[in-house]
Amino acid sequence: MGFMDNAKDAADATADKVGEWVDDTKERLGDRVDEVKADADVKKAEAERDAVEAKNEYKEELRKN
Repeated sequence: MGFMDNAKDAADATADKVGEWVDDTKERLGDRVDEVKADADVKKAEAERDAVEAKNEYKEELRKN
């Protein structure tokens, strides 16, 4: 193998490594976005639950009076 072949192999290996890094980074970001969305869904569901509980408690107080 000559110098040019070695340089080409090194460049190909570097390009493969950079491609893997980009794919990994993209996947990590996607995972993080999914986590944030899931957390937001949980917070929304908890807020809705609390609102329903408060409404039901209020209605129960009205029934007592």
